Amino acid sequence: MGKGEGGRGTGGTGGTGGVAAATDAVKQRLGKLKPRVAIVLGSGLGVLADEVVNPIRIPYNTIPGFPEPGVAGHKGLLVGGTLEEVPVLVQAGRFHLYEGDPAGVAGLPARVFAELGVEILIVTNAAGGVRRTFPGGTLMLIADHINLMWRNPLIGQPQPGEQRFPIMHESYDGELRALARTVAREMGIRLEEGVYVGLLGPSYETPAEVRMLERLGADAVGMSTVPEVLVARSRGMRCLGFSIITNPGAGISGEALSHEEVLAVSERVARQLSVLLKGVLRRMRLA
Repeated sequence: MGKGEGGRGTGGTGGTGGVAAATDAVKQRLGKLKPRVAIVLGSGLGVLADEVVNPIRIPYNTIPGFPEPGVAGHKGLLVGGTLEEVPVLVQAGRFHLYEGDPAGVAGLPARVFAELGVEILIVTNAAGGVRRTFPGGTLMLIADHINLMWRNPLIGQPQPGEQRFPIMHESYDGELRALARTVAREMGIRLEEGVYVGLLGPSYETPAEVRMLERLGADAVGMSTVPEVLVARSRGMRCLGFSIITNPGAGISGEALSHEEVLAVSERVARQLSVLLKGVLRRMRLA
């Protein structure tokens, strides 16, 4: 039985009942903790989950509708607690559309975050470089995205609290991006900025596809992030996003790559991104 083919229960699609059941399960485990910020960790970025203070670890198999991640580098945990004294909920392992789950499953955690009262969603991912000046190991602040996944978790009847037609003119909050740039500059962290394009995957892009994406205005390409942001914006959450550019896209350098190499670069740059994220959270606390 493939991922998403039966065995999920109706809540796995992210329907109203599924959101309520998942939210109740998480809320019971969090107790008095009221997370203000949720952070979604991409491939190789699970290290930040280990830095949460007074952690409350909630395995996905205890949350209705949450499937186990099927990709190396994704742990399968929600971790509640504090970072820089800010109450947070960290998603260590996300759900990808290429695993066979519907878009509603990819967007389910963001719906749960909204129900829990989260105000800000921070998304991170590993991505391939489309802009030719981005070498492997570049850290990119996401300014905007292009959805080429041909999927949208908002299709269907709008859920309570969601806009039918969310405005996406500033999907990634301008004030939060300015804050991230300021923190990066003060910490001496090189931070580029660009447009992320989400593809369905799971195959990496061909050289012709990378050339097409370049012409469309993309700077980085990956297979995640867009569904969560679509849900978050429909719920009024502010979003901030970062991509670790693990490698130049196919045809740019002439070198082939593997998922193991992607993870290796992600893990190397993850420490730098963790420092930046904690600096951003510290400023949020003081604001």
